[in-house]
Amino acid sequence: MHHDEIIGKVQALSRLPDRGSAERATRAVLSTLAERLPSGLAGHVAAQLPPTLAAPMRQAADPAGGGPVGPSAERFGLTTFVGRIAGRAETDEDAALREAAAVLEVLDAALAPELTQKVAGALPADIRGLLPVGRAADDTE
Repeated sequence: MHHDEIIGKVQALSRLPDRGSAERATRAVLSTLAERLPSGLAGHVAAQLPPTLAAPMRQAADPAGGGPVGPSAERFGLTTFVGRIAGRAETDEDAALREAAAVLEVLDAALAPELTQKVAGALPADIRGLLPVGRAADDTE
């Protein structure tokens, strides 16, 4: 999926007023998701995204730029996830929750099915609940 298509879908799903807002929301969600995923998995997700959207994931997964930061992800739940997105996207938490669900839905369609399954499995149940129904219902943790 191309950059413009991803941003357009996020804008439509989250009912954002303009592409700039959708871009900001998408980058905020991808950065926060990268912090929550193991670095290797975040790298695999980034590899399937357009370079302009892969960059925030790679930066969040490896802030020092010196290679893999290790197999462990930061452990946090939905409240922290949404709070970080709201801060990065400069919006309130209700909007951040809606934007996170929209970005995760678009990612679900953009990534290879086996990769989206791994992402779902790496997320705690409360964040996984933002994924489209088929992924959110998975019992993997």
